[in-house]
Amino acid sequence: MESRTWYYARVSSREQNLDRQLAAFAAIGAKERDIITDKESGKDLDRRGYTALKTALLRRGDTLVIKSLDRLSRNKADIKSELEYFKENSIRLKVLDLPTTMIDYPAGQEWVLDMVNNILVEVLSSIAQQERETIRQRQAEGIAAAKSKGKHLGRPAVAYPDNWTEVYKAWKAGQITAKIAMEQTGLKRTSFYKLASTQ
Repeated sequence: MESRTWYYARVSSREQNLDRQLAAFAAIGAKERDIITDKESGKDLDRRGYTALKTALLRRGDTLVIKSLDRLSRNKADIKSELEYFKENSIRLKVLDLPTTMIDYPAGQEWVLDMVNNILVEVLSSIAQQERETIRQRQAEGIAAAKSKGKHLGRPAVAYPDNWTEVYKAWKAGQITAKIAMEQTGLKRTSFYKLASTQ
């Protein structure tokens, strides 16, 4: 079966338009029937057009053309996994904004393309790892800053109602049921038993 070239364009919402990406594809001779589009967020890979591309259209030896890497995903780890998927399935990825991926190498020189792809994967892995570490560091700094200001993190502590002592004593003595105690204190079941367990 003869290899084909597919084109994939994506914008994050229905209000945005695909014109810039489609014009870039038209400039290199793309046919409309070979262009797959999505108007969905790049936060993950679960998109109708892209899923169809991977499951029904792309075959070994085919080429996929995109305008920029973030059209695949906004998530660096997802981009890395997609690049690895394309490599394992012998699908050539061309990225218009990365000229080195657009070069057609003569037979026997495919190792150059492999090298370019490996460098891309390595760079993206490093960026993704760095972003994860930066996020963790910011979270840790935020928690430390909040604690230093005496802020309580997590769920707010349950406050004792004004009539807690007398209602609790009556419940403990069996004079009223837990349901009545909850009604009198205005507490929900979980909160009531949480406070009761600290007595």
